[in-house]
Amino acid sequence: MKGLILSGGKGTRLRPFTYTGAKQLVPVANKPVLFYAIEDLVEAGITDIGIVVGDTAEQVMGAVGDGSRFGAKITYIRQEQPLGIAHGVKISEPFLQKEPFVLFLGDNLLCDGILPLVEKFRHGGMHSLILLTQVKNPQNFGIAECYDGRVVRLVEKPREPKSDLAVVGIYLFDHHVFEAINNIQPSARGELEITETIQYLIDRGFAVKAHHLTGHWTDTGKMDDILEANRWLLETLEEKIEGTVDSHSSIYGKLILEPGAEIVNSVIRGPVAIAQGTKIVNSFIGPYTSIYYDCLIANSEVEHSIVMENCRIMDIEHRIGDSLVGRSVEVTKSPAKPKTYRLVLGDHSKVEVL
Repeated sequence: MKGLILSGGKGTRLRPFTYTGAKQLVPVANKPVLFYAIEDLVEAGITDIGIVVGDTAEQVMGAVGDGSRFGAKITYIRQEQPLGIAHGVKISEPFLQKEPFVLFLGDNLLCDGILPLVEKFRHGGMHSLILLTQVKNPQNFGIAECYDGRVVRLVEKPREPKSDLAVVGIYLFDHHVFEAINNIQPSARGELEITETIQYLIDRGFAVKAHHLTGHWTDTGKMDDILEANRWLLETLEEKIEGTVDSHSSIYGKLILEPGAEIVNSVIRGPVAIAQGTKIVNSFIGPYTSIYYDCLIANSEVEHSIVMENCRIMDIEHRIGDSLVGRSVEVTKSPAKPKTYRLVLGDHSKVEVL
């Protein structure tokens, strides 16, 4: 069995971060989202993995490499244009050949892994297994309509949903999926839709079964979703303090402190993750915060946030919360008079001021 991860796409919902970086490399609980998908596949015994890449190919390839660090073999598959999930599968046929495979959208996070799903698919006599979960806003998802335990219809973002069961971005297929893809037409938005692909299989009597998720799942395509995933992932991690905490600092709750990180005269209220090379000085770091590597936070307060690598946050009077701070960002107090906000912001940025 093989794995296929889609890591192309432009990540428009996460701009401005995705103007310069792959959305699948945004760190959640101090690990790029894409790495969780690779680890889930390897844990399920799937080590031959293809990754479909687009405009950010070089970044993804640089971060993942040949896969040996994960115990996997990685094959990269170029997608010149983001023409839909099913298109990503179509161009991967030379890699997948006739083998069954797991299709994993690279920005999806699943709390409980995929091992039980892989075993269910292997021994369940089915052509496809899809994952479903209840959502509060079904009009924003591909929705499954089920009857007597069977999937009978899939509708992409219905205006009047007949179900609240969203299709999760993790699928299992056998080689019959290529027959479906080769017989569907691009949708109105010019893409080969995975929902239409699965509907083709259903309509022609192929065995398409559903697994209902009960644990956490997050599509990390938007900032609020990333912060939510960061929250529940931090709750699952084991405490590990390998960096330095001086005697003037106080730690409450769970802390994951990587080697080379340093906490000086500060208060940490977990769960919090702080990566290697980061230094926290005279500051408060509140719950559900992840701070990536080589950052400096001094005389400031941060909570329920993700701070990406190489950032400096210094001398900020008010607490920073519910925020996603991009790579190599500086947030400092201006010494200039009169007091003014001096901002350098990328397209589609959002700033809230006191």
